[in-house]
Amino acid sequence: MSKILAIANQKGGVGKTTTAVNLAAALAELGQRVLLADLDPQGNATMGSGIEKRTALPTVYQILLNQVSVRDARMRSEPGHFDVIPANRELAGAEIDLVNLEQRDLRLKVALAQVADDYDFILMDCPPTLNLLTVNAFAAAETVLIPMQCEYYALEGLTDLVATIKKVKQRLNPTIQIEGLLRVMFDPRSTLAQQVSEQIKQHFGDKVYDTVIPRNVRLAEAPSHGLPVLAYDRQCKGAKAYIELAEETLKRAGIHARGEK
Repeated sequence: MSKILAIANQKGGVGKTTTAVNLAAALAELGQRVLLADLDPQGNATMGSGIEKRTALPTVYQILLNQVSVRDARMRSEPGHFDVIPANRELAGAEIDLVNLEQRDLRLKVALAQVADDYDFILMDCPPTLNLLTVNAFAAAETVLIPMQCEYYALEGLTDLVATIKKVKQRLNPTIQIEGLLRVMFDPRSTLAQQVSEQIKQHFGDKVYDTVIPRNVRLAEAPSHGLPVLAYDRQCKGAKAYIELAEETLKRAGIHARGEK
């Protein structure tokens, strides 16, 4: 059985997709079988995995409408060594198309259950809104990884996200938990970043990952080449940080890495 992990934050530009793509690649590097589901109509995780979103068919949109299975839709990220359920702009219509359908909140959960034995990890890159796509991800997920910048407004958005997870726990998925809070784009020279980091650790304790993702130019450049950072520059600080995150993720799950690919 796979561990199903939603990567979510309703605030945009917090490194959510960067984390989804690079954690998938880092887990694959450590010998894990990984599926990355792109649930954002922008399709950035699809592109960042080396897949052309404009020609990627079928997508998660057809899966949610029960037109195809995950096995029919998944594609291989050759540079990342993991599988991808792609997304593109047609997914923007899913909110309208799903609204009158039965079990609209549970469609992704049912679809992913069919491939649960094919993977060690299923990661879901959620859109930066708390919409029906995000609810589907939370209904399917065991845990939620929250990437966040250490700045004032991030704390405000975090409160809303935690409240949403609690509502999903009450109504749809009683076992969902917060996997952890990941500090991203971190600049240790910033006094504010240090202060917010301390506040997060005081409030959430061991839910905060030890791993910190630094600001890194190579990490920012990699998506424009359609590559995870490990395939773009595996020696840069960003690549090393995501390997550390993958190792910490395995440790939290009680899994031993099967060796590097």
